[in-house]
Amino acid sequence: MGRLDGRVAIVTGGAKGIGRHYSQALAAEGARLMIADIDDGAEVADEIARAHGANSVASAVTDVSDEAAVKALVGKTVERFGKIDVLVNNAALFAPLRETKCADIDVALWDRVMAINLRGPFLMVKHVAPHMMAQGYGKIINIGSGSIFHGIPWMLHYVTSKGGILAMTRVLALELGEHGIRVNTLSPGLTMSETLMAENPGHIATARDRVVAARSLKRDEQPQDLLGALVFLASTDSDFMTGQNVLIDGGNSNT
Repeated sequence: MGRLDGRVAIVTGGAKGIGRHYSQALAAEGARLMIADIDDGAEVADEIARAHGANSVASAVTDVSDEAAVKALVGKTVERFGKIDVLVNNAALFAPLRETKCADIDVALWDRVMAINLRGPFLMVKHVAPHMMAQGYGKIINIGSGSIFHGIPWMLHYVTSKGGILAMTRVLALELGEHGIRVNTLSPGLTMSETLMAENPGHIATARDRVVAARSLKRDEQPQDLLGALVFLASTDSDFMTGQNVLIDGGNSNT
């Protein structure tokens, strides 16, 4: 039996990059899965369906910054699977961002980063939490970033948005605990996902050696390094844990 047998999970940004690995890991542990992404998630959904059964997964093209789209996604998930037990707020704008001095960041880009990285998780919680409250149980896993503890030069918009995620987690944990909903943050370090390597080799060239040198474990971080912590936070193993930040970055930040 898997650790998530009988659970239903939504993974935003679950079609590519680290999110694709999150989707596959939760499905491998028995979760029925809704993959939500701005890109079509049919390919990874088909992979999961072949491995775990056609009734184990669905996908929906969704812009998490659009409330109508989020509301439709949540409704589709409940209609398909009957409930929602786990929400992974993974969708974020990062890989395409170019390093930019604070005085040169375009205001429209700043607003877009905040809309996806902060408004998106808020909207997901707004529409998912009532379903979790009704059943008296739920797991919300917000995806943060180790960068908030040491900063990244020329990435002010991204790092600021992830600082907001940690604050959001702490408030939601206090607010939703009485309803049996646990809210935690999973914070990766710089991770060599397929999407980052394809879309932003410039940032990798600038940051990679510096980050690895600062780690206690001196190697690249891979998406697989995050999956044990993700499953732990989604499962009953972490049922007496909420409001916490789980930092997986090879010891780059000691918090």
